[in-house]
Amino acid sequence: MAKHLMILGTASHVGKSVLVAALCHIFSKNMAVAPFKAQNMSLNSWITADGDEIGIAQAIQAWAAGIEPTVDMNPVLLKPKGDRLSQVIILGRPAYDRRAGDYYESIDEISGVVDDALERLEETYDLIVIEGAGGAAEINLYDRDIVNIGTARSVRPPIILVGDIERGGVFASLYGTLALLPDDIRDLVRGFIINKFRGDYNILKPGISELEEITGLPVFGVLPYADIAIPSEDSVSISDKRTRHHPIEIVVIRLSHISNFTDFEPLEAFANVRYLPLDSELGDPDLIIIPGTKNTTADLLEMRAHGMDERIIDVAGTGTGAVPVIGICGGYQMLGRTIVDCGFEDRVTEISGMGLLDVTTTFERYEKQTRQVTKQVTASGPILRTIRGETVSGYEIHTGDTPSPCPVFEDDGCIDGSGLIFGTYLHGLFENENIRRAIFGYIYGKKGISPEGISFGAKAREEGIREFAEIVERYVDISAIRELWQSSRARTLET
Repeated sequence: MAKHLMILGTASHVGKSVLVAALCHIFSKNMAVAPFKAQNMSLNSWITADGDEIGIAQAIQAWAAGIEPTVDMNPVLLKPKGDRLSQVIILGRPAYDRRAGDYYESIDEISGVVDDALERLEETYDLIVIEGAGGAAEINLYDRDIVNIGTARSVRPPIILVGDIERGGVFASLYGTLALLPDDIRDLVRGFIINKFRGDYNILKPGISELEEITGLPVFGVLPYADIAIPSEDSVSISDKRTRHHPIEIVVIRLSHISNFTDFEPLEAFANVRYLPLDSELGDPDLIIIPGTKNTTADLLEMRAHGMDERIIDVAGTGTGAVPVIGICGGYQMLGRTIVDCGFEDRVTEISGMGLLDVTTTFERYEKQTRQVTKQVTASGPILRTIRGETVSGYEIHTGDTPSPCPVFEDDGCIDGSGLIFGTYLHGLFENENIRRAIFGYIYGKKGISPEGISFGAKAREEGIREFAEIVERYVDISAIRELWQSSRARTLET
């Protein structure tokens, strides 16, 4: 029988995902471990080797465990599209769009998908580390919750409850969450972990003792705040981004439906990456990036309403002061001349793009292209000529077709005549060191700064995971946690 451990949180963004990643890494030293999250809601996703789309958090957790991500680790993914509408991804493939209330009409069918995925993992792995979603005490959802209450009732794992002290009120949130859980789930909670602590532990210690006394449960550890190189799970993390002091400034346009903004996190070690609201002035950036989006048309129209498209067009161009512009996925589509949406009710909508690239994008079918790719750099120009002929890797997640007269990476993307404006469907582009070297080499040269002696290699994801796992091992009672599933299994067998 596979063993289970479940990590629930008092709220979203308390650190469940990175803690699961750390535990996967720690326990995988002695056994075969896999992560699992029944349902994820995120616009940051990953494409598996089989071309399936899952939440990026589960991909990170799989890498932490030393295994390849698979769709069974996140069988249901919800991707918000706006106006309470989400695309529902089931077993890695788009199934349908649903409004919030309508989604729960098919919850029984989805529950079966979740159970089957978990059973397949149990056939291969010794330990499944399960991540909950949001706050565990969503009392309005208990009768239809498949990710917290539903999964806990299905496998009855030992549960650790995580709280974020940086939000304030951590003792109240831990105690209140525990008190509001259904009786059968509350009985599964074995203790707490407090995350993101910055203060004096001696001041916190009396509160920990009292929490342990009134609940009868231990606090397994208090984790310090850690700035670690692990991709962010969702857009909540954008507000946590800190301004860094670099000679280079990159502006990422903060679209309302921004997706896969983890694309740009590899740049943060070498530049001040600023996520710019649509109503803001551009300032004096060295590079502008228009990111991916879950709703290209809506975000383009909103950009236009705020005048952001014109501000970008004004600084882009061929002059000596021209600012390079890169569009990724939906951002690439926006840079073109026209977007044609054939719709699903025999209605064709055509809107003008920004006109910076000579392409037209057509949406003709409800079909998403998802795959991992490796392509050769075929474009030239001031930025890419230094790596022309080299290869880059990434992954595609997009609808729409964009034929190009001047591709960038073999048959992908488009570049303008100046070589300073280009778009691509490749997510993960900036994880390629040669791309970073080409971009920063151009910018440094333009600013009169010598890039000699500067390495544009970045920490691998695995290194960030290892660093955080070391922190967890230092501040959390791992031995006590390891004993949880042993005692839990013994009780199950006795029953």
